[in-house]
Amino acid sequence: MIDVLVVEDDFMVARIHRGFVDSVEGFRVVGTANCGEQALTAAAELQPDLMLLDLYLPDMFGLDVVPRLRSAGHDCDVMVISAAREAEAVRGAVRQGVVDYLLKPFDAGDLRDRLERYSARRTNLSAATVSGQADVDRALGRVAAPAVAPAVPKGMSVETSELVERALREAGGTLSAAECATEVGISRVSARRYLEHLTLTGKAVVSLRYGQAGRPERRYHWHTR
Repeated sequence: MIDVLVVEDDFMVARIHRGFVDSVEGFRVVGTANCGEQALTAAAELQPDLMLLDLYLPDMFGLDVVPRLRSAGHDCDVMVISAAREAEAVRGAVRQGVVDYLLKPFDAGDLRDRLERYSARRTNLSAATVSGQADVDRALGRVAAPAVAPAVPKGMSVETSELVERALREAGGTLSAAECATEVGISRVSARRYLEHLTLTGKAVVSLRYGQAGRPERRYHWHTR
């Protein structure tokens, strides 16, 4: 599980964000804070993996929390969630090394997509070493431009699609959506969307496994040409 700390001064908005996060498989909210000082205290006590940080806090500007986190030895990632549209705020967030910047207002799907991309990047760096520059680029949220840019449907990311492709190629057999989700670090529903897309594009083949009762299980394997 990826533990999340929500930092938001409006308690109703914090409750909504908590519900959004808890609805994403693999994520859980371990605490909330309504100001910068509370965020620092909660980070020390709860040791979250990810902080969702509003910038307009009552006691300090949100980005001022980040260097204090680092000086205190906390290495949790930070995702900004704010209505701040000033270019300087965005540049400051980039300089502070935030993993994403989501503008308010947004819906649950917007946050889900960013959390799943974040989870995919964490998975990409789970090994002790990286296999090459492509892994580094994916971990930084970059995708090297190929000769023909890969197209994925709206709401899907190239980075996650590549991770699903890799899991399928390296499976040595068939994978279900649930098995793929565990391997890649995304939800089962998202894994199935990516697997079905690979099937439609001819990169994967689907087969049905029948059990004693219920609907047959869809199994996917890489289409070797």
